Amino acid sequence: MTWISTISYEEARGALLRLYDRIKGPNNNVDNIMLAHSLRPHTMEGHMTLYKYVLHHPRNTLPKAYLETIGVYVSLLNGCQYCADHHFAGLSRLLSDEERAAEIWRAFEDKRPAAAFAGRELAGLRYAERLTTGAAELRAQDIQDLRRAGFDDGEILELNQVAAYFAYANRTVLGLGIDTDGDIIGLSPGDSSDVDNWSHQ
Repeated sequence: MTWISTISYEEARGALLRLYDRIKGPNNNVDNIMLAHSLRPHTMEGHMTLYKYVLHHPRNTLPKAYLETIGVYVSLLNGCQYCADHHFAGLSRLLSDEERAAEIWRAFEDKRPAAAFAGRELAGLRYAERLTTGAAELRAQDIQDLRRAGFDDGEILELNQVAAYFAYANRTVLGLGIDTDGDIIGLSPGDSSDVDNWSHQ
């Protein structure tokens, strides 16, 4: 599960239990990445707020499937199988196309996004890759390139925030030894119309 102690749903009380009740999935299942915050519930609340607002907010304009795609690619670049597996399952569900999902996974495993994407979508993935593997080398020209590819500045911010969120989530997982034992892979707060709905169903 994780290298540090955690408090299970059954053992939780007070503020922690209230948070668990907001984020739990079927049969009171709480993803291990959230269980890892249980000794400091305020960090779980911060994590879930960031996650919901960055990836599942109704005022995002980029398609949710594309934002999930960015997350899967960043996670694989960071070597975070936990996040890659969870979010690829979510991406596959959104795509409803097993062949397309498999094509994307193969391209990302090979670090060849151009094998599955082109144009604007590829430009966004290239930006996420540079932000993940060489952030200090980014320049204003990289933003100009995204604009030329067809992104407006709000969409560029969305790309940036999703890639940055996954860097945080990946390091939470990798730094605490979080695994998928007991998790239900691919659950997410699917109701993007309600920013306060964190339920994983």
